[in-house]
Order: sequence, then C-alpha cells, then structure tokens
Amino acid sequence: MSRTTWFASKKNLHMKYSSQRSEVINISRQMNDCGINQGTSGNVSVRTDEGFLVTASGIAYDVMKPEHVVEVTLDGGYYGAYLPSSEWRMHLDIYHTRPEAGAVVHVHSPYATALSCLGEDIPAFHYMIVVAGGDTIRCAEYATFGTEQLSKNMIAALDGRNACLLANHGMICFSSDLDKSLALAIEVEALCHQFVIARQAGEPIILDAEEMKTVLEKFKTYGKQADELEDAGEQAVLSPVKIE
Repeated sequence: MSRTTWFASKKNLHMKYSSQRSEVINISRQMNDCGINQGTSGNVSVRTDEGFLVTASGIAYDVMKPEHVVEVTLDGGYYGAYLPSSEWRMHLDIYHTRPEAGAVVHVHSPYATALSCLGEDIPAFHYMIVVAGGDTIRCAEYATFGTEQLSKNMIAALDGRNACLLANHGMICFSSDLDKSLALAIEVEALCHQFVIARQAGEPIILDAEEMKTVLEKFKTYGKQADELEDAGEQAVLSPVKIE
C-alpha cells in the first residue's frame, strides 16, 4: 500500500453511517428553512449502534458535508478533524438516559427562545401541550451553554417529557427518528407562538389536570392508522364505520 493510499484509508476509517450523515444534514437545513433556527446556532444528532452523529461546531448548514457530521461515542470521545457541536453533552446525556431517543433537535426558535427568557413552564393552555409528553412544557433552569450543568438541568426538565425549553437559550426535543424530532420541534415552536398570542389577547384558560390526564391517554393512539392500533389501546377518537 502506498503512503498516499494509507493516509486516505486512515482518513476515511471513521466516515461510516453515510446515509445517516446525509439525513442529519437534510434535517439541519430544513430546520433553518422553516424558520425555527438561524445561522449556525442549534444542532442535530441521530443515534448510531456505537454512539451518535452530531453536527459540527460553527459549520453553516448550507455548506455542511458528511465529514462535518461528527461521530461521538457514548463515553464522550469523537472521531474526525472537526469538533462536535458545543452542545454535544446535552445530546450525549439524552442518549444515555432516554433509551427511546433516536434523534435530538436543539434550536433557538424565536417564540420558544422568547418564552425561555421568562424562565416559566408553559401550562396546559391548549391540549396539544401533551406532544411534549406531559401537561406542561417545562423550562430548564439556566446554566452557561455547553456546560455539564446545563445538561443536568435539561435532563431534569425532560423527566417524563420529550421536549423542554432551556432558560435564556432555546428549546430541545427528541423522538424516535430525525423526521419526528424535527416535527416535534416545529410543533413546540407553534405552541409557543400560540401561547404568546393568547397572553397578548388576555389571560389564557388553563385546562385542568383531569382533562390533561384524559388527553395524555388519548394521545397514545392519536394520529395512528388502523395497522398501528392493534397494541396501542383504545382508539383516541371514535372512527366512522368502515365500508367493505
């Protein structure tokens, strides 16, 4: 093997997961295109068999290439020439503590970020709050970006939830895959927007705990098709009679 070939093989040794790298880049561009993120802020990751892939620090998404999606191990090491996102620790801790997490999206979306600056949980002003996993969307206590303390605060706010605000910072969420994680981020941002409008118009009526308990139960089958309902429990909404 020539010296040039040897160096090329070493360079590409850890350029695995090519399809997942492309998906991370695609989702990163979508989150900026749809207006829930700006510039190089925010970050995206997806779980792998050996850890996770996360966007590199400071690389604009419109010029991002596969090598800018950094492979990180679950013990906190990384491969390649590029540093992972400054918020790699939040992604790492989600994958450590939440086995159901397949992908993570963190954004500085306008309305979620504005509400995070108030340091308040978002109450059940709308039943769709349950998309985050509970009857509120919590706001994690403030800590400096990129720190272990921020990650600890986030994990506490995500207890029983799959999305939360990060005080004076933004929003983070996770789901089973990249598409669902992006969809959740978009939904949470829409709820934050609606909450801001409702508060401008008056004092929102907050749904009580009993109603939110009912909604949470119904959401186990919400949006599912017939072939997905077999083991999901009672259907959320009574469907019309199917005509054979």
